[in-house]
Amino acid sequence: MAEATLTISSRNYSSWSLRGWLLCRMAGLDLAVEVLSGDPASRAELLHLTPSFLVPRLTHGAVRVWDVLAIAQYLTEVRPQAGLLPDDLATRSWSRSISGEMHGGFVNLRSALPMNLRARYTDFKLWGGAQADIARVVEIWQEALKAHGGPFLFGDRPVVADAMYAPVCTRFVTYGVALPPDCAAYRDRIMDWDLMRDWIAAAADEPEEIEELDMEF
Repeated sequence: MAEATLTISSRNYSSWSLRGWLLCRMAGLDLAVEVLSGDPASRAELLHLTPSFLVPRLTHGAVRVWDVLAIAQYLTEVRPQAGLLPDDLATRSWSRSISGEMHGGFVNLRSALPMNLRARYTDFKLWGGAQADIARVVEIWQEALKAHGGPFLFGDRPVVADAMYAPVCTRFVTYGVALPPDCAAYRDRIMDWDLMRDWIAAAADEPEEIEELDMEF
């Protein structure tokens, strides 16, 4: 029996589920995954499991954690050896700051470019608010990559911030968003990450009728 269970929504559509799963795998948890569909019975079950009606939800022994940043904080405490945050205090603060910015911001990008791993669009029209959010993501990536040398945002290993921005990489692929060379290389590195490959393969096998409970679940 697995030591922990992660309750998620659709792998194809749920960016928050992807973030939570990446964090758990990066932390080395022996993890079972429970996928809830969008039918009313599953919604009721999720509401019972998670009072805030949010996924992902991590159950680890007697501990229940929901909200991705809460899961990230919990995992850094119980799995410090996993290195989910950079070693240096100032760099950890930087990583936490851009993770929080993704957690609470970029509403226009989320609305205009919802996650859909199966889809591919060409000549997708972006409105101004989404373009401003994309420009800010590019700024965040370039600053971190320049300071730490890549291939991940804070050096040679992925940390919480990379998990937070991984779904954005999938959106940029889905909607054909043009990026500067350094950001395109980072996007490709994330998409080629073994954990991302595992998630995308599982999403491809998911029944078409499974729907996201809400756009940003």
